[in-house]
Amino acid sequence: MRGRGILHRIVNLVIFIVLEIAMLHLVTNSADLQRIWVARASHAFMGTVWGATESVRNYFTLSAENKKLAQENEKLQQQLAQARHRLRQARIDTTRTDTHPGYTLTPAEVVKISRNKQHNYLILNRGFEDGIQEKSGIVTTHGVVGIIDAVSEHHAFALSLQNHDISISARIGEEGGSGILVWDGIHSNGALLKEIPLQYHYQPGDTVYTSGHSLLFPPDIPLGVAGDSRVINGATNEITVTLFQDFSSVRYVTVVHNDSFDEIEGFKE
Repeated sequence: MRGRGILHRIVNLVIFIVLEIAMLHLVTNSADLQRIWVARASHAFMGTVWGATESVRNYFTLSAENKKLAQENEKLQQQLAQARHRLRQARIDTTRTDTHPGYTLTPAEVVKISRNKQHNYLILNRGFEDGIQEKSGIVTTHGVVGIIDAVSEHHAFALSLQNHDISISARIGEEGGSGILVWDGIHSNGALLKEIPLQYHYQPGDTVYTSGHSLLFPPDIPLGVAGDSRVINGATNEITVTLFQDFSSVRYVTVVHNDSFDEIEGFKE
């Protein structure tokens, strides 16, 4: 048993010596390979150091970069605000036309509006400092919106067409009968044209216009399309009207004031 142990140790020693000799041979004859390994290790170390250095530098320059970005963001916000202002003015200007001689036209913007009541109203961003007067009409390119009821220095309070206290004079067709147009109290774009004499015939789909018999609105403003009708007290027709004006999106309007309003009203005195 003891002899076997000594033999085993001798074999292990011989194997160790052979392996050492082989390793020395490889090291001696593979200098290029060693250089590659060393170069790779060196590059990896340099990359790690460079990355750490860049991280430190970026950390200390982060505050300056954030400040620069904040300044650029503020500049963009200012440019955006200016662009929105120019767009807003352009939209307001498009509501002002010169197609109604005898009326003073003033562009305005709706700053508040109610739509879910029986007595709805609007508030405009124009007042008597801007030439706005009471008893003026409010229109858009889609029809009548309301009537100015009260005026302050920089704002005007108006009753919406969607208000049971409002009625306007309207005509059906180019030369049809005139009557009173009121909100139907139900639909956002619904109205009723009342007191149309039976002798005036019309067809569903005919356009309803302002009649010009009112001091508040110029004639021939398209208001909506006629629908069904019913006879009231055997004497007049009551016609349903689908309005062109969408009150859910009204924003830019034109205030129209009859230049002869005071003179004509004076005849009543």
